[in-house]
Amino acid sequence: MPGYDVRVAVTVLVRPLDLFDIPSLGRYRRSVLALDSAAALTRGNLLAAGRLLAYLDPRHRLYTAVMEAGDVTCLGQIACRRGERVGRLVFVAPGGEVEQAAALYEHLAARAGQWHLPYLLAEVEEHCPLFQTLRLGGFATYAWQRIWTLPSGTPRAALTRSWQVLRGIHLPEVQSLYAQIVPPLLQPVEPWPQTGRGLVCRAETVSAWARVVAGPRGVWVQPLIHPDSDCAPEHLLALAWTLAPGGRRPVYLCVRSYQAWLEPLLEDLGALAGPRQAVMVKRLAVTQKVEQALPKMEKAWVKPAAPGAAYHFQGLNRHKQ
Repeated sequence: MPGYDVRVAVTVLVRPLDLFDIPSLGRYRRSVLALDSAAALTRGNLLAAGRLLAYLDPRHRLYTAVMEAGDVTCLGQIACRRGERVGRLVFVAPGGEVEQAAALYEHLAARAGQWHLPYLLAEVEEHCPLFQTLRLGGFATYAWQRIWTLPSGTPRAALTRSWQVLRGIHLPEVQSLYAQIVPPLLQPVEPWPQTGRGLVCRAETVSAWARVVAGPRGVWVQPLIHPDSDCAPEHLLALAWTLAPGGRRPVYLCVRSYQAWLEPLLEDLGALAGPRQAVMVKRLAVTQKVEQALPKMEKAWVKPAAPGAAYHFQGLNRHKQ
């Protein structure tokens, strides 16, 4: 008998997370693929009911969506941290279905665009199947990063005191440091230093700045350190002690590819390296209203074509052809 190629169309539905979905989320907890290292390392369980229900509070920019396609169900979440102008893919679940969830990623990107965010970020391990899926979906690799776990040694007190909260008096020096270290391509998506956010290492001048995200499970730090700085490497141990005295919580250091010279120093300190991740960025189309004035019309006299004809006005366009 001749064979027949039978193909069944599958309807894909992407919708916001509903309260009725909460009880069924437990089966995904062991298969969550984290795409925001800071959230995963500081908050722990990204599928906690309290975090998912936070989207009911309009003060939080947090959105979770569900994709249903036949027998396949996927979850995805985006968030925008306070004070930032970029969105972040937080997680997708289950991790084994990430290649089939292109419609989910498009839906999340569209929601980030509704928040008037120009970019959407994702941090993906280089060997993860999602890496190629996101590339096909318009994400581009802007940088690479590796997460290091700092040891909990006790530093000298003088080194600990060298780290201070970023204040207005430090801001010009920190912004100059940011402009020197962060590549221009990444500056639109990297958070700009702001007063009261992060710590600075200061001797005579500011030579390092650390952006900090703290949570109940750990502290995530992204440093900007000048290669000629006196704040490395022993000051990094002092930073860990300042943020988590006594080693009560692990301190994770995010080293981007433009700061790769820090990695041999961290290895000498006994820090543990995680897998390499791609920092992927999708540029979003954001609708903006632009006011445009109409060309002004002015009146001019036109000479009559024949004797006895009446003079008349004619509108002339001011702009040149």
